Amino acid sequence: MTEPVDRWSQFLKDAQVSAGTPNTLEVSGTLTRLAGLVLEAIGLRVPVGSQCLISNGAKEPVLAEVVGFSNDRAYLMPAGDTHGLSSGAKVTPLAPYRVIPRIGQINKPPEASERGALRLPLGKGLLGRVVDSHGKPLDHKGPITNVDIEPMDRAPLNSMDRDPVRLPLDTGVRAINALLTVGRGQRIGLFAGSGVGKSVLLGMMARYTKADVIVVGLIGERGREVKEFIEDILGEEGRKRSVVVAAPADAPPLVRMQGASYATAIAERFRDDGLHVLLLMDSLTRYAMAQREIALAIGEPPATKGYPPSCFAKLPQLVERSGNGLNGVGSITAFYTVLSEGDDQQDPIADAARAILDGHIVLSRALAESGHYPAIDVEASASRVMHNVASPAHLELARKFRGHYSRYLRSRDLIQLGAYASGSDPEVDRAIVLYPALQRFLLQDMGEAATLGNSLHQLAVALQEEPADRDATRKAHRPQNNPYKEGAA
Repeated sequence: MTEPVDRWSQFLKDAQVSAGTPNTLEVSGTLTRLAGLVLEAIGLRVPVGSQCLISNGAKEPVLAEVVGFSNDRAYLMPAGDTHGLSSGAKVTPLAPYRVIPRIGQINKPPEASERGALRLPLGKGLLGRVVDSHGKPLDHKGPITNVDIEPMDRAPLNSMDRDPVRLPLDTGVRAINALLTVGRGQRIGLFAGSGVGKSVLLGMMARYTKADVIVVGLIGERGREVKEFIEDILGEEGRKRSVVVAAPADAPPLVRMQGASYATAIAERFRDDGLHVLLLMDSLTRYAMAQREIALAIGEPPATKGYPPSCFAKLPQLVERSGNGLNGVGSITAFYTVLSEGDDQQDPIADAARAILDGHIVLSRALAESGHYPAIDVEASASRVMHNVASPAHLELARKFRGHYSRYLRSRDLIQLGAYASGSDPEVDRAIVLYPALQRFLLQDMGEAATLGNSLHQLAVALQEEPADRDATRKAHRPQNNPYKEGAA
């Protein structure tokens, strides 16, 4: 008699445990509409930013991201080709939410990995590789190893915990080193129209800048530039310390935006490891254009020259992720190219980027057409941290250079017409004498590297002045230990 009682007691205990465990069902939705770039699904209750798979019979599932909702309809942006999808296709979150049928509420797990957040490879194994926006290799070198799969959602750094920009960074470009000195951890923009040498200038900095790791984001640009940048600009040596994320112009807008975020996340991971990172993003304008395509597709009204408000909100969210790390451990020095449509420096994206960056380097089409490379317009360019990273002697030389150069340009028409009489203005007379040396100083061949110390010496020679303190510059720019070099612990 005891044995049946024990079995029933155990049965009741198991039933009690089972009753206390929610019976969950997988959340899924149904595709109901495809209009332009946006997909609509019903029955899908997941937060904005969740990754989903759209399955349609024999067709390869399409990855999409939830970008908005209206009542019971979810708006998704595809990350692949939508050709072949039909109404009624099943939409399933990658990390499914679970619904308790008796309660009808979403049970939200606390872990980011279970929130449907995008998770991509980060870490040392990416060095020397070329990947797409999803971390898949494009270089035919096999699978990527020695990486961690981490969520892309990262908590922003407290502004009070960041170190200020205090050390100069050698970019290898003479005009930038001497007249627009960049600090380690600075965010600066390259502003220009199309075809004036933005990519070439980026390549020079990628090759010559003193950094432990280089992360290159080619966002929305021509596909042929990817291989050219790697083979012709980075070279074999530069590639060993570089990671290239490619999202060309023919990629969907969601993929282009994700490529910029992924490149920034890779740089953040190396910065957290204590390394000094150079982030080159080409271009910030294409990132904003991708956001414009998404926002307009889901019904956001255009605000400024066709750009909806969300475009201007996304820019600082991306840019502010770079900079110095916590308590001086690691840094991200970022260069963002900004395409000025029609060479208009008041273009909405150019104007917004100029306000949130720590400086701007303007490339002039007139200089480029005259064969002046790099085509840096010294008068229109500025580095907002130069006074923090340059010595007083260096700042004085740069001030004198700008003064003589500007005086000559203001009087050039009179000089060329023969209307200027020598002796009328001693300052203009001296500018006329110095101008050939000043112009030669600004010219630099792509294959020529100019160190920070050499740039200051050449600046002093052009002005016929005593060189600035080169010892102080050399001391401030000692090589940093790179734990990712061969043989390092």
